Amino acid sequence: MTQPSSSSSAQKPIIEVRGLGKNFIIKRSILGRPLAQVGAVDDVTFSLMPGETLAIVGESGCGKSTLGRLLMRLIRPTAGEVLIDGENVTNISSAAMRRQRRHIQLIFQDPYASLNPRMTIAQTIAEPLMLHNVVPAGQRAKRVAELLEMVGLRPEQANRYPHEFSGGQRQRVVIARALASEPKVIICDEAVSALDVSIQAQILNLLKDLQKRLGLAFVFISHDLGVVKHISDRVAVMYLGKVVEIGASDMIFETPRHPYTRALLSAIPVAAPPSHQRSRAAQLHGDLPSPLSPPPGCRLHTRCPYARPECQTASMTLHVEANGHANACAFWNELPGHDATAPVREPRNPKLEKLFAAFEAMAVRPVQPAAGG
Repeated sequence: MTQPSSSSSAQKPIIEVRGLGKNFIIKRSILGRPLAQVGAVDDVTFSLMPGETLAIVGESGCGKSTLGRLLMRLIRPTAGEVLIDGENVTNISSAAMRRQRRHIQLIFQDPYASLNPRMTIAQTIAEPLMLHNVVPAGQRAKRVAELLEMVGLRPEQANRYPHEFSGGQRQRVVIARALASEPKVIICDEAVSALDVSIQAQILNLLKDLQKRLGLAFVFISHDLGVVKHISDRVAVMYLGKVVEIGASDMIFETPRHPYTRALLSAIPVAAPPSHQRSRAAQLHGDLPSPLSPPPGCRLHTRCPYARPECQTASMTLHVEANGHANACAFWNELPGHDATAPVREPRNPKLEKLFAAFEAMAVRPVQPAAGG
């Protein structure tokens, strides 16, 4: 089911995901038959509009990173399909997928691990220019310099190696490499979680500025809800491989429907919260079930404070409201506090918010891409 944002409803999705699933076989018989498997991603459906930021959130191990790799077909799905610009890329050839990867790039969590320590920064950024034949060979050095300036680095730093840069600078290099092929979509897999708070603010403001100037769409995978609220247009919440709620960012944070979303918001620490400011979301109890044998019915029912006997057999189908907001709780409109007018406590980090404002005022202004490149 597709939930386009209101501002992009007249446009075609840049990415469509339909019933996507991925099982990893973890044990085989002597004859090679699968004996045990883990359902990392199960029946995920959503769309991404041009210029939109869709955040994917959830606990560690819920399938966020696997979903990102499925979108790029770094791993093949077990079920479902992925459409990029209307083309089904699920089973296309490797050569055809390479052409599509020009339009969808990935930023990894650890910038140092994702850079070749034996290649200079110029070689690293020039590699996608060569692979995708973006610009002629004689213009690559100029294009590398432009990309470095675009992400706030100096062109004379092009001949340095990754170990000569700080963590934030290395992440800027990774962003420049992702921009080199002139993509339409960038998947950010925990792209700022390894950085200091001040550097996080710089990188996030850089991403927002690049999105505004280049019309990029982002799939932003993160566990930090404060960062997600700052950068996302829509949010998809995952639990044990399934999307349990998806909708506009403001609605997710102010009026969450699913008990799991409420629990995520209630778990955010707040220093000295006002006595009148109480979270409507109850804490989850118990341990996360094994993905080898997920619970029947609603997968959250073993930990949900609002669980009832029917939840053991209820399906996890997303129930879509008129405004496009969808969640997988069959009894969401019967939960306590669902119609309260006071918003749920928002994820706030005053130090991070001040840094966002400060770096926004002195944000890097990227140069415009060269004509034809």
